[in-house]
Amino acid sequence: MRPRASIKPLPCPAQPVGTGVARPEGFEPPTNGFGSHYSIRLSYGRLAVNPGSAASSAIPRGAGILAANARSRAAAGPVEAPAYPNSNPQMSYERFEVPIVPAWKSRLSLYWQLVRGDRPIGWLLLLWPTWWGLWLAADGMPPLWPLVVFTLGVWLTRSAGCVINDYADRWLDPHVERTKERPLATGAVRGREALALFAVLMLVAFALVLTLNRLTVYLSFVGVLLAASYPYLKRYTYLPQVYLGVAFGWGIPMAFAAVRGEVPPLAWLLYVANILWSTAYDTWYAMVDRDDDLRMGSKSTAILFGDLDLVALGVLYTMFFVALAGQRAGLGPYYWAGVGVGVLLVAYEFVIARGRQREACFRAFLHNHWVGLAVFAGIAADLALGPAT
Repeated sequence: MRPRASIKPLPCPAQPVGTGVARPEGFEPPTNGFGSHYSIRLSYGRLAVNPGSAASSAIPRGAGILAANARSRAAAGPVEAPAYPNSNPQMSYERFEVPIVPAWKSRLSLYWQLVRGDRPIGWLLLLWPTWWGLWLAADGMPPLWPLVVFTLGVWLTRSAGCVINDYADRWLDPHVERTKERPLATGAVRGREALALFAVLMLVAFALVLTLNRLTVYLSFVGVLLAASYPYLKRYTYLPQVYLGVAFGWGIPMAFAAVRGEVPPLAWLLYVANILWSTAYDTWYAMVDRDDDLRMGSKSTAILFGDLDLVALGVLYTMFFVALAGQRAGLGPYYWAGVGVGVLLVAYEFVIARGRQREACFRAFLHNHWVGLAVFAGIAADLALGPAT
């Protein structure tokens, strides 16, 4: 058998090469806690020797300190694995693992995004006009059950409207910066799932309406038709924002029907006022996506108005406040104070969005929630605190 070649140590520049340090008797390489041995690498100058190798019998004197280190480790026994908080003997790496989310929770999260559950602005913009109608129809605080039905119904129908809107726009949303991450746009939710969710939401809303009078139930069928058809208009007309007001303001005549059993002229005037307001605030919203809509061939009032968009918005808001003043129904100073605050809030929208930047237009859209709240506060306060008529 060919003899194994011995490894000669490299000379250390600081120390002369001499006799090596013998390996201590009974020396065992330390373990790492898993049953395997460390390969302890000793370096000094240009010397590199592993304990337990054939070269360990000829370690130069210049490596005496490191050799002593090896002896002390041998005397101390096997090296234990370091202890970490929340660790086990097998050194689990759970701290670095991504938690596994159950499939049903992941699905519910996608549906919650689809109905815009994390963005209540749309629900609030529909809630305030519905409450205008309820309070005016009841001449004050409405009965509890109709209030509950319409408040829940607004959330359900708005959520259903978001689902059917995304279903109709699944060809467009992947190409629009603001909407490209929506569940239907990314393919995380399928079209059939969206339609099923839309049906469930509308059925629950209809079940609530069935607890009210017959006229309200009849009007609800019109509401379903309007909500389901709205998203498709942007392919054929430049006025989908107007139709939005028609569809999602339908809760106003329904509120009067539920409380009074009829829909008087006052309800229709308030309904027209809401259409004007909805067209205005949704035009702000359309201005955010105008460049993407032009590229993809989608239509909106923002495209229709063009460079006159701010002028058109001024006209729409003016007509809205005139219609509100016309339907005041004998309301007094509290109502007028609420309308006055609404006017100031709208003026502020023009200040922040006068440059037509996307972010500014979106802020102006969101700001309309406070306009609706101010008008509602004026109506409710005047009916509660104003002189009896």
